[in-house]
Amino acid sequence: MRSGFRTLTRSLAAGLSVLLMAGVATADVRIKDIAGFEGVRENHLIGYGLVVGLSATGDKLNSSPFTRESIKGMLERLGVANLDSSSLKTTNTAAVMVTAKLPPFARRGAPLDVTVSSLGDASSLRGGTLLVTPLSGADGEIYAVAQGAVATSGFSAQGNASSVVEGVPTIAKIENGAIVEREVPFELINMDSMRIALRDPDFTTARRVRDAITEALGDGLATILDSGTVEVAFPGKGRDPEFIPELIADLENLTIRPDSIARVVVDEKSGTIVMGANVRIGQVAITQGGLTVRVNERFNVSQPGPVSVGGSTIVVPGSPISIGGNTVVVPETEIEIEERERQFTILPGDVSLQELVDGLNAIGLGARQTIAILQAIKAAGALHADLEII
Repeated sequence: MRSGFRTLTRSLAAGLSVLLMAGVATADVRIKDIAGFEGVRENHLIGYGLVVGLSATGDKLNSSPFTRESIKGMLERLGVANLDSSSLKTTNTAAVMVTAKLPPFARRGAPLDVTVSSLGDASSLRGGTLLVTPLSGADGEIYAVAQGAVATSGFSAQGNASSVVEGVPTIAKIENGAIVEREVPFELINMDSMRIALRDPDFTTARRVRDAITEALGDGLATILDSGTVEVAFPGKGRDPEFIPELIADLENLTIRPDSIARVVVDEKSGTIVMGANVRIGQVAITQGGLTVRVNERFNVSQPGPVSVGGSTIVVPGSPISIGGNTVVVPETEIEIEERERQFTILPGDVSLQELVDGLNAIGLGARQTIAILQAIKAAGALHADLEII
């Protein structure tokens, strides 16, 4: 039975290889780049710990009581009993949250990278060491334990009159700072089918994924469940342990041309406009107003001349008031109105993205004006695309 499944796997791999070579010229992306496989995913871990050894940049215990209690609890577990927490005055310790991602199929003893983030009012984690911190998953079980020296990418320097902060010194990394202690129970060999989840759900893309799998494996094995899910059935029972991993490796390298809806994304804060290739515009006539109003304000100062008394001139230094008169501020406003004639630019019906850009450039518009015109075209019902403003 095992040799039979090895033969089936090799036959499927050979057929997929021919399909991949034939589809390179017409396909765009691999399935693995636009979709994920059921169960093959990361899991988020989180924990609470202490970073020690800081150079007076840790939490202020008066304003971070959780740090004080954590230090007391840690010392009591280490044998320092009857400790009065109010006597703690250290500034070399910081309470932190520790996060990590548990990769799929991570085995016990595998290393993980962790991120350490300050929870209190510490000014920097530079030079600190994270003490043993259990990392738990969403189910509350502990899956890894973290510890080690932290490495920050930012720094801070402070003097009596000014301070400089570069980057974020209260966030640090520990490469390979955690060790996996518990494995996520998941076995591919026990699965009779697997679902492929598209990252951008679309019925057209799902059908193309189904068609590519059907062409490679045969009819009846791939089924579209919804716009974001395609289910693939695994043929046979008592299969070789390597059968499913090899089959998934072949499936994820199938290439297809994903479809997408027409969309225009506008970032008003930065003036950035991104248009998809499928954006179409109905026939419209566009003009952009050319009325410019400039208001210039100037302030003139009327200063009276000095007053002579008995042949002498008296001037009061440093004062806007002189003997015999007062200094008067005279405002002066100048208003200029400029009106430039602009002609209509007509965009023909069902124009492409390139034609739309050329038409807007022909009017001589900047990013801000283009955003306003796109909004107006959408309001007129001539923009055949989703307009998303962020």
